[in-house]
Amino acid sequence: MAALAMKITLERIALFQFTPKHSTQARALLGWSLETLSREAGVSVEAIQRFEAGAEVLDVTRLALAYRLEAEGLVFFPGFAPGRAMSVRGSTPDPVGRADYAMIE
Repeated sequence: MAALAMKITLERIALFQFTPKHSTQARALLGWSLETLSREAGVSVEAIQRFEAGAEVLDVTRLALAYRLEAEGLVFFPGFAPGRAMSVRGSTPDPVGRADYAMIE
C-alpha cells in the first residue's frame, strides 16, 4: 500500500513539474524533432503538438514524455528551463505499468 501511495505521489509531482514549455525546450536542448520524441517516447506527434500548444492530453501521455526526457538526463522544475542532472533516471515512474498505458496517445 505504501509503495502504491509513493508511486502515485511521484506521478503527481512529475505531472505538476513537467510543462508544455519544458517539452519544447527539452527537444531544443537535445536537438530532437517532434518525430524523434514521438519515436523515443511512444507518443504520437499529434499528441506532442497538442501538449506543447497547451491543450490537454492524458496523464499517461505526459508521464511517457517526462519519463523519456528524464532518461536523457534532463530535470524539470516549474518556472525554470530544463537542466541536466547526474542521475535523474527514475524520477518519473515508468508509465508502462499503469492501467491506462494502453490509452497512450
